[in-house]
Amino acid sequence: MTIQRYRPDQLFTGDHLMEKPVVSVENGKVISIEADSNLPALPLEGLLAPGYIDIQVNGGGGVLFNNQPSVESLRKMIIAHSQYGSTALLPTLITDDLATMQAAADAVAHARERKLAGILGIHFEGPHLSVEKKGVHPKQQIRPITDAEFAIFARQDIGIKVITLAPENVSVDDIRKLIQLNVIVCLGHSNASYEVVEAALDAGATGFTHLFNAMSPLTSRAPGMVGAALNSEKAWCGIIVDHHHMHPAVAQLACRVKGADKSILVTDAMALIGSKAQSFDLFGETVTLKGDKLTISTGQLAGSHLSMQKAVQNTVHDLKISLTDALKMASLSAARFLNCADQIGKIKAGYSADWILLDKALRVTSVWIKGTQREQLFQLDNFGGSTCN
Repeated sequence: MTIQRYRPDQLFTGDHLMEKPVVSVENGKVISIEADSNLPALPLEGLLAPGYIDIQVNGGGGVLFNNQPSVESLRKMIIAHSQYGSTALLPTLITDDLATMQAAADAVAHARERKLAGILGIHFEGPHLSVEKKGVHPKQQIRPITDAEFAIFARQDIGIKVITLAPENVSVDDIRKLIQLNVIVCLGHSNASYEVVEAALDAGATGFTHLFNAMSPLTSRAPGMVGAALNSEKAWCGIIVDHHHMHPAVAQLACRVKGADKSILVTDAMALIGSKAQSFDLFGETVTLKGDKLTISTGQLAGSHLSMQKAVQNTVHDLKISLTDALKMASLSAARFLNCADQIGKIKAGYSADWILLDKALRVTSVWIKGTQREQLFQLDNFGGSTCN
């Protein structure tokens, strides 16, 4: 293939900023980055940065993965989220029955077999959770782990595997077994004590799902899961910066404690990103969008209506986190958590050419996945619309 060369106004490599370098791409991978180069290159107006990596995506493009676990749903999800800078994501299945879990795994396997861009694997958020901290997860499907679930988690054709579980309801031995099956274990939707969480971390768990939400709180005499998450030097924490799941001051504090290297921006997005619809069904409940907030009839939060673009903007503008740290939290930290930071999360020779172009307002103006622009990759003229900005 022909070598493509680009000269952005600025480049964030994942580690540092560069001014007007020339980035060369061949066969979907970066082959060189040269400062002060006189090579002819396509000028790009704005900041070129690594594509966002979202490890918790329940839906998009009008579909919820639980409701329609299919390859076409995955295609709609990546199309919807890529317009806001997500070049890779983990479709997330919340607590559901065994048949739906199997169908979701099959959909991801088929998508990866067909090389659908941007689908890294799958995140099972449940069903082995705490009823006390279930959120909108269906109580009737929360259950102990069995051989039937282990058979799904053992699959080798579904890419990266992440599981969110409550450690008070999954034994240390079973956590170790999951780790042996190359599963990345996150802790969440849990009422566990600090000591139980520490035991799960010792067994190999490395992440926390939507920090502060649906987990035992930090108090003066009972540190809980929140205390264990903040105190752990090795564990990553997913953070939803939509200002509904966390007060901005709490999100700011969490980012300062964990640092950019262990904080991961996630959306927890539901069906409506990239869609003009205003509601959808979730286990018989109607979830309604009001402004940028998703709730059921009781007023309870039901996921988010957050894009990665908005998450980065909120982190920089409202949390006063530096742009470079916010970009790390949206990409490189996730790649490290997923054990694929040697392939994505940076703009560097040998890495996949997954990147985004940002304007001064941190809006995504162009997206490339494996060196191909999004519009060409998905063969789109105009996909839907969005209520996000």
